Amino acid sequence: MALTLFRGIQTRPLLPYSSAFSARKHVIFCSMQSTQAETSMKTKQQAPSNFTETARAKAVEKVLKDYEAIIGIETHVQLSTTTKAFCSCAYKYGSQPNSCVCPVCMGLPGALPVLNSKVIKCAVMLGLALNCKLSMTSKFDRKQYFYPDLPKGYQISQFDIPIATNGFIDVDLPLEFGGGHRRFGITRVHMEEDAGKLLHTGNGSYSQVDLNRAGVPLLEIVSEPDMRTGIEAAEYAAELQRVVRYLGVSNGNMQEGSLRCDVNVSIRPIGQEQFGTKVEIKNLNSFSAMSRAIDFEIARQAELYNQGKDDEVVQETRLWEEGSQKTVTMRKKEGLADYRYFPEPDLPEVILTEEYVNDIRDSLPELPEMKRRRYEEMGLTMQDVLFLANDVQVAEFFDATIAKVSDIKLAANWIMGDIAAYMKNEKLSINEIKLSPEELSELIASIKSGTISGKIGKEILLELMKKGGTVKGLIEEKDLVQIVDPAEIEKIIDKVIANNPKQLEQYRGGKTKLQGFFAGQVMKESKGKANPGLVNKILLEKLNA
Repeated sequence: MALTLFRGIQTRPLLPYSSAFSARKHVIFCSMQSTQAETSMKTKQQAPSNFTETARAKAVEKVLKDYEAIIGIETHVQLSTTTKAFCSCAYKYGSQPNSCVCPVCMGLPGALPVLNSKVIKCAVMLGLALNCKLSMTSKFDRKQYFYPDLPKGYQISQFDIPIATNGFIDVDLPLEFGGGHRRFGITRVHMEEDAGKLLHTGNGSYSQVDLNRAGVPLLEIVSEPDMRTGIEAAEYAAELQRVVRYLGVSNGNMQEGSLRCDVNVSIRPIGQEQFGTKVEIKNLNSFSAMSRAIDFEIARQAELYNQGKDDEVVQETRLWEEGSQKTVTMRKKEGLADYRYFPEPDLPEVILTEEYVNDIRDSLPELPEMKRRRYEEMGLTMQDVLFLANDVQVAEFFDATIAKVSDIKLAANWIMGDIAAYMKNEKLSINEIKLSPEELSELIASIKSGTISGKIGKEILLELMKKGGTVKGLIEEKDLVQIVDPAEIEKIIDKVIANNPKQLEQYRGGKTKLQGFFAGQVMKESKGKANPGLVNKILLEKLNA
């Protein structure tokens, strides 16, 4: 069998690697001759599409008048553990191929797995966060299948007794998609290990196998088929990403493969109870791609139903082509029997205690849903709430800011406005800018007290984000204290009026909009330091005298 499976394998030495198997002088980069790579290259070719976003939305809207879409999602979350699930190999995304491997994760004969306890902790954390019922005793199983990037010929997973079941997740839909609250069921959460990765060559003559990812711990979250549109599915997946990031169990980065979603889609006529034939969609690298792929698949299946070809909707795995904006057949879907599950003989049962679970429950952070409800109770709009709670780092920055300032809405506006714009332009996260929450609180307090104007505040904010420092230090260094002496402001206004007799005559002739011109000249003359309220009050008195 081994000769059959690995016929045509090429081996290529890479850089020397000292690891658990020091007898090996080189790591091996395996390459398999593959005709499938040519097919893969064809699917990656960009193809023009006239099926615009508007056309797709209209097509799906029309379809959903006659059919109901049934959508479920299987999500794989790669855990941010120091080592792999069953061995002591470290894993770092982007490492030299086959440099993070050992006899255990390569599946060499005689190598035995040892469970990483951090994987259990992450699984319990996520199970509790998703409102699941925990299995106090669970076990691992072997899932048999033969892929070139699966060195053991089986995957260690959980089959009939997963660590968590029967949960739910709450989602707030964005206002631009109609808003509203949704609750989606979670069927199960289980622990398993990842496979390696196939790297297809440019000419398609062979594929290379990188086993760095083999054995990396995963949590698979299987949803109930509760979603009905591509938007709902994308928002469900985005909420899962937020949850794992809030928990700190994964970075949830889709581009690195730390969060991967396989979507199951079927349709049925309105009123029919029986589900239709489901199709699985893979190769979804963003939430927007997920939404578009689901919309396409709903329209494709509906067209077959309308043509009387519903028997052509078969259970299969399809790939999403970003270039052509369509799904294409990848392979016929395997059934459960093909996997030949049986209990993993080399690992003991996973037994949880009440004390262990309670300690983890007590250590859970405030989760996105709880944070959104708290922000709502503060009086923030749903638009504010969704923005601030979307990123755990932004939420923490906001919470630290409002701990020392009373004007919550003003703090939200600064973060959502000037700070968010600066981060976008500079491509920085909120933890990478030089501004601290404490200094933002001080800046808001200085504006509220009248020490500086809002205009000066914006200048100070930019300086703080770029170079850091303190609000008080910058005010003193640049002499930015606001002018609040009415007599001093009156002198500046008199000077501006005297220098602009023509505009004064026009104002008194009825062009009252020129008040803004005079106010601007006063602020310019005072270098932005004059108190705007006093300026407008005194200026009106002078202009109307």
